[in-house]
Amino acid sequence: MSTSAQLEEFMNGLIRRNPGEPEFHQAVHEVAQHIIPYVEKNPKYESAQILQRLTEPDRIISFRVCWEDDHGNVRTQRGYRVQHNNAIGPYKGGIRFHDNVTQSILKFLAFEQTFKNSLTGLPMGGGKGGSDFNPKGKSDREIMRFCQAFMTELSRHIGPFTDVPAGDIGVGAREISYMFGQYKRIRNEFTGVLTGKGLAFGGSEIRVEATGYGVVYFMEDMLAHKGLKLEGRACSVSGSGNVAQYAVEKIIALGGRVITMSDSSGTIHDKDGITMEKLAHVKELKEVKRARISEYVNKYPQAEFIEDKRPWHIPCELAFPCATQNEINAQEAELLVKNGCIGVSEGANMPSEKGAIDVFQNARILFAPSKAANAGGVAVSGLEMTQNSMRLSWSREELNQRLRAIMADIHARCVKYGAEDDGHIDYLKGANVGGFVKVADAMLAYGVI
Repeated sequence: MSTSAQLEEFMNGLIRRNPGEPEFHQAVHEVAQHIIPYVEKNPKYESAQILQRLTEPDRIISFRVCWEDDHGNVRTQRGYRVQHNNAIGPYKGGIRFHDNVTQSILKFLAFEQTFKNSLTGLPMGGGKGGSDFNPKGKSDREIMRFCQAFMTELSRHIGPFTDVPAGDIGVGAREISYMFGQYKRIRNEFTGVLTGKGLAFGGSEIRVEATGYGVVYFMEDMLAHKGLKLEGRACSVSGSGNVAQYAVEKIIALGGRVITMSDSSGTIHDKDGITMEKLAHVKELKEVKRARISEYVNKYPQAEFIEDKRPWHIPCELAFPCATQNEINAQEAELLVKNGCIGVSEGANMPSEKGAIDVFQNARILFAPSKAANAGGVAVSGLEMTQNSMRLSWSREELNQRLRAIMADIHARCVKYGAEDDGHIDYLKGANVGGFVKVADAMLAYGVI
């Protein structure tokens, strides 16, 4: 049977077992297209059904979360934790609070997290969790009550040697603090059960910056592998949240010229480039005023605000999608390539639709998939776990050096497994196979469990 026929047969079975979960199907297809040929050459994985076992989470926990709003109304949400695979370490992955959270989205994120965590070289398995609770528009007291109710149930299923959640969309320092406090109250112990904590109670330096920095470090390594530099290149960044902000900061530090940022209302295009001063204004808009990115042009009228548009129609050399999943479609990918884009480094989780990835792959531009490019965040989360276990704190400088080394190691692993005969590096294949091998070998060693 041909590889394409095997892939189709595998996906048909997966879709039949997991109906109505398009995000999960997409994530598995992206990985399976490279793992199936690799397994053919390494039959030990086929006889042990490793790929089939990897697409079935260890367990999915779903629970009711009841809380009271400020008006005394009882509210009911649904909470989840997908514990996908712990072959190489405790389950590790974020908690997402957003009204679009579904089991499909969390399964895709947990599946991706398993490979991403493997690529870091740190002993972390893959998991993801969250709720359809949306913190936007809620008071601090409401968010506290929800986080405490959520953790009351979640605390039964996590622990420093079992499952160590972190933040994600809708879950920042405030939410992590409330959940950690509730866990500590329930369990009467102070352990590193969550990462992304405040520096006063076991958090790590540069955790906030790590994902955005790592996305840029990976692009820097891809360019260097081809004898190129990031300095002086026009860079398009989507999003204006945590990942986007620190990606912009690192691009500026490395001499790149950032010309776009965005949010759900539209895109700002600043031909003169977003400087550190302008970035500070964006941070104030988003973090202090909770305003839309459109207000950027009030202070910098030379820039343009493009309503209800993503930035991918604007010519650039390097693209950094840092907003959300499936934010680049095939048509936008074609525009990027046509307008001279030579590299894409994914800051968000799975921001490129399958059609867009096909465009990038066919054009043979530099394409860093999210499981490799945005692994910096979970890498520093893993380093936070290490610091908690050792009861010490490393400096910003040491942590940044460790992050830089981890991203370089991930790049090297992708090159090892993604190198083609003509010298081209298929980073998607490299990330998928590189992440698979470590987990698969551990699963083989355990036998059938």
